[in-house]
Amino acid sequence: MQPGNLFPLVVVLIGIAFALGYARSRALATPLGGIRHLKSLPFYYAARASLWCGLPALIIFALWLGFEDKVIQTLVIGSLPADIQPDSPGRASLILSQISNVASGALSPEFVPEPIAGAADRLTALRAESKLMMTILVICVAVLGAFVAWLRIAPHINARAKVESTLRKIFFMCAGLAILTTVGIIFSVIFETIHFFHKVSFLEFFFGTSWSPQTAIRADQVGSSGSFGMIPLFVGTLLISGIAMVVAVPVGLMSAIYLSEYASKRMRSIVKPLLELLAGVPTVVYGFFAALTVAPFIADAAGWLGLDASTESALAAGLVMGIMIIPFVSSLSDDVINAVPQTMRDGSLALGATQAETMTKVIFPAALPGIMGGILLAVSRAIGETMIVVMAAGLAANLTINPLEAVTTVTVQIVTLLTGDQEFDSAKTLSAFALGMMLFIVTLALNVIALHVVRKYREQYE
Repeated sequence: MQPGNLFPLVVVLIGIAFALGYARSRALATPLGGIRHLKSLPFYYAARASLWCGLPALIIFALWLGFEDKVIQTLVIGSLPADIQPDSPGRASLILSQISNVASGALSPEFVPEPIAGAADRLTALRAESKLMMTILVICVAVLGAFVAWLRIAPHINARAKVESTLRKIFFMCAGLAILTTVGIIFSVIFETIHFFHKVSFLEFFFGTSWSPQTAIRADQVGSSGSFGMIPLFVGTLLISGIAMVVAVPVGLMSAIYLSEYASKRMRSIVKPLLELLAGVPTVVYGFFAALTVAPFIADAAGWLGLDASTESALAAGLVMGIMIIPFVSSLSDDVINAVPQTMRDGSLALGATQAETMTKVIFPAALPGIMGGILLAVSRAIGETMIVVMAAGLAANLTINPLEAVTTVTVQIVTLLTGDQEFDSAKTLSAFALGMMLFIVTLALNVIALHVVRKYREQYE
């Protein structure tokens, strides 16, 4: 049984445990010959039974899925002959990729050595056995938990307190898991970044002006020594993001002000949904629009003006990205402006201020923290965009501030470096983690600056 089919079965068992627990608690509440009072409503006894049924089963289910692949891969690699045993993690990753492709049918067994084909058969058999064992174990644990919970239903037990205590622990674990996941991501990136700086000079990465990470990943392969200067990537990222924000912030903010303060209800009901439709357009569609319409138009317009413009340019990517981000700025700003109390507007107008003065001196300062939050979200969206940049600005890591030339961004290079089978002990692949670490630091700095600005204006307003 596949995991996708097992999970609904566990949910059904939880529902059955709930129904049986509810029925037993009702039966205990009204015995023959008299009335017995329960310390909690029957619902809580049923909820306690469902928790006893579902929690152990789901924990085993999650742990099994988490460790299944690692255990199976270890067994498969261990079954290979000694002459093709991998001597490095990167080599092991390549061999496992071959075995998985053969097992899935993507690669014919005729094109791989016989031990690899045999390992693919073993991988398929181990996966089938693992699914069967997981199904039996999870169902047995769920049934056993439901049965024990059903037996432990008694009138003197305060089921409500126990259920609420269990739920508090679950919520605390979920919050802790989110924090631990964030910490784990940060530390994993940090460790790989440190590994990268063991291979590439710290000064070269931070102050180098050339990016060409085409290094050899095997000893018998001819390759360049590579250049790992991050400056062209971050200049390209800031250039495209800056163009996008120049388009998105004024248009989005002015649209929000018009819709919230000046537009009629009928106009608002028409324009706002149409504006928000832009947020639902896939980024690949924006990429096509930028590559097939905007970029050629910019190149032709630059030619008419006697300027040299590439068919892929930062200006094309930035303009289209700015159009894509307009709904983020507009919708969030509109909601924040509408959240300002109407009494503040009425008081300003009653003192003789015009509608424009009320907007600029009363409403806008009150809404500024939320507007800054929306702009910050838009900046993060612009920095993280990949598809539009690939299709409209290209992959060339040029160090330039000319918006008519082709540039690339940090996120595009990360995707390029981690596409396909890679060896994770080479400088080329590890550079993606270094770029991700620097992007995280830049984003964190933007958040700190935005919080400082928001706090400053909020103190002035109050």
